[in-house]
Amino acid sequence: MKIFISSDMEGTAGVVDWAQCRPGQPEYGHYRVLLQEEVNAAIEGAQAGGASRFLVNDSHSTMANLRPEQLAGRARYLSGRHKPLYMMQGLDGSFDGVFFVSYHGSMSGPQATLSHTYNPLAISEVRLNGVLAGESGINALVALAHGVPVLLVTGDETTAAEAAPFCPGVVPAVVKSSVSRFSADSLHPEDAREVIRDAARRAVEGLGSARVPDIELPATLTVRMRNPDLAEMATWISGVEAVAGDPVTVRMTDDDPLRLYRTFVTVVLLTRGIAE
Repeated sequence: MKIFISSDMEGTAGVVDWAQCRPGQPEYGHYRVLLQEEVNAAIEGAQAGGASRFLVNDSHSTMANLRPEQLAGRARYLSGRHKPLYMMQGLDGSFDGVFFVSYHGSMSGPQATLSHTYNPLAISEVRLNGVLAGESGINALVALAHGVPVLLVTGDETTAAEAAPFCPGVVPAVVKSSVSRFSADSLHPEDAREVIRDAARRAVEGLGSARVPDIELPATLTVRMRNPDLAEMATWISGVEAVAGDPVTVRMTDDDPLRLYRTFVTVVLLTRGIAE
């Protein structure tokens, strides 16, 4: 049994500030260890459920946050910040399931610690087929393209709730309760790891009844940008159109979920230049 793990960082128990999860900041070294342990807990739980092969796609910031030699399960490690499929690079039809570890809530949803949707400086909201979508929902497009179910999501309650409409049967591992965008009530790290291990084990044991993401095709991503300049720039990309009467919102529709995801990632990368 083969599991693909996309690991972010903002959903880690105890993380509540950008300085804790940005390379080069004094606190980063401590919190990257907490992230590593949560990724390992997910692998260990999956092993207990019967999984034996793992690929971890480091998907946060510079995408080089984990220590390869300290990964559990002798997992393969996909790192580095230029990845054509970004947070979902490496996934294909040979995998049996997908884990989203240390994910976070969307920019415009309910309270979620360090909420954002790919780029907080450029994007203020994303909807997938009219439903508010965080990174879990957007990334589920790639899982759908390859026919692989999303089995596990870890983070806060908002993250779990936002994944559910697109990932039927996904098992949540809630390790903190967000109070605001910059505060949370987190489990002790050891307790958080126990929650993740148990959820990962149950997720893998339930693989027989797991379903691929529930996203009707053709699918539409509606993206609200932070300002009209960003929205206008996004329309330079083939397949992206302005929404009439709304200068900050663009829309893209495709019957191929992988192509739709690629278009969205192109919007993210293009607008990042002017936003930052």
